Amino acid sequence: MTTVLISGASVAGPALAYWLQRYGYEPTVVERAPAPRPGGYAVDFRGASMTVLERMGVLPAIRERATEMGAMSYVDESGKVVATTSPEAFSGELEILRGDLVEILYDLTRDTTEYLFDDSITALTQDDEGVEVVFESGTTRRFDLVVGADGLHSNVRRIAFGPESSYLHDLGYYASVCTVENHLGLDHTGQILNVPGKTVGMYSARNNTEAKALFYFASSDLTYDRRNVPEQKAIVEEQFKDLGWEVPTLLDGLRTAPDFYFDSISQIKLDSCSRGRIALCGDAGYCASPLSGMGTSLAIVGAYVLAGELHAAGGDHTRAFAEYDVRMKGFVDACQQQAVDGARWFVPATKWFTRVRNLSYRLMPYLPWRNLIRDMSLKVGNAIDLPTYEDPRPRPAVRRP
Repeated sequence: MTTVLISGASVAGPALAYWLQRYGYEPTVVERAPAPRPGGYAVDFRGASMTVLERMGVLPAIRERATEMGAMSYVDESGKVVATTSPEAFSGELEILRGDLVEILYDLTRDTTEYLFDDSITALTQDDEGVEVVFESGTTRRFDLVVGADGLHSNVRRIAFGPESSYLHDLGYYASVCTVENHLGLDHTGQILNVPGKTVGMYSARNNTEAKALFYFASSDLTYDRRNVPEQKAIVEEQFKDLGWEVPTLLDGLRTAPDFYFDSISQIKLDSCSRGRIALCGDAGYCASPLSGMGTSLAIVGAYVLAGELHAAGGDHTRAFAEYDVRMKGFVDACQQQAVDGARWFVPATKWFTRVRNLSYRLMPYLPWRNLIRDMSLKVGNAIDLPTYEDPRPRPAVRRP
């Protein structure tokens, strides 16, 4: 049985493990965190990813925990609503909190996949027969294949492909998301304030029992420690400290938030997502950035295609990885371009463009092209010819530790 080590237990990693086990492979997932990561912002699905979720059998479970968000409102610093967007503009066809999705995928695979939590890869040495892996815990094991599904700052990519600076392309923005109190009593909706180069807001979560605060701002490259949360919170506070509306309350919530995310808005661009027996999946290989609204869809579809191509190639990883690159390229390009196009709408650079954007949203329901945003997003979400790989013969699932 072919063994595959997957680095990362967020979305792409468990999704890939599901398909690999189904096709007769033996997956192992290593994750730096001590357990599946809770919390996080809302993620959504469009187009081809919905088909993959249906084929995985998890669509009903995700629908049960969907956010069911309605329209989002843009406000000025006095709190007056100046524009409203359709639900699809932010929530896609189906939206769920990232932590809930991670839990669903982990529950789907925990009995048939070996999970190594609180560990990480420190070295990879490959030859014609496999890959020798050295773990941070000090153990050494050998696998037939290794896949990095470990996010924008992929450890596997750094080790096997070279420095992150060679592949990371900043879009000129930073983003932060955390959980705060729903002090506005938002009911399956959210409010957003724009000032030139900055976007701040909140939206309700978990049936309105809490809220997610979001902070986006344009900036040149910042120097900070990615593991120093207090330093990152100080950066966000400095950027937004002088704004009105509910911003002071959101910053108060940020200081004591139980979860916190901060990172650059960046994309990963590679000529190929493989080096020998080592491949990349999800953000590690082709991050489109949160501004694309397609990161989770890319991860789910990418995992399906990567496993499916290995199955179709009869385990010939060289052929499978090449086909994986070809099938994903157009989809990746469309998702990454959507992030570039969407950035100027979500984080307007000037007051003039903010007014034009708001006027467009107000007029949209009355225009013949009122479904333009939805249709454009669906076009991107379906920008891949999704194969139907031959199903394996039914066999009992093999329980793993």
